[in-house]
Amino acid sequence: MKCIYCGYNDSKVVDSRATIEINSIRRRRECLKCGKRFTTYETVESTPILVVKKNGSIQPFDKSKIINGLIKSCEKRPVTLTQIENIANDIEKELNDGMVKEIRSVKIGDMVMERLKPIDEVSYIRFASVYRQFSDVNNFISFLTDIKR
Repeated sequence: MKCIYCGYNDSKVVDSRATIEINSIRRRRECLKCGKRFTTYETVESTPILVVKKNGSIQPFDKSKIINGLIKSCEKRPVTLTQIENIANDIEKELNDGMVKEIRSVKIGDMVMERLKPIDEVSYIRFASVYRQFSDVNNFISFLTDIKR
């Protein structure tokens, strides 16, 4: 690491601490030439996850869209905001851990439904009715019959 005072290209790490609020590591460094100390922050460089929509357009992954959809589906149901946030965080973590660069919106919808069903079936059905865009009542009844099995 280049010293900010003298420009020397080498320094030693004196202290390291994790910082929660900006998800980085704070390092106190000491220049090996002039002896002055300075602070650096290291963060992980992440590549954005791209979502391929049903119409073929591409958008960056946005966890808040999952949360907003779940809030609507879970309205007036015994599902807490913490449970909703946990679902969204779990999906985001799975995508990041799998180093996914591009994913279809349909797959994200399936991931949401998979996690929502054990929490509240009514919210699950509400989410499915919007997500699956049933064309008529018979498709919806068929879906309900399938989940009852």
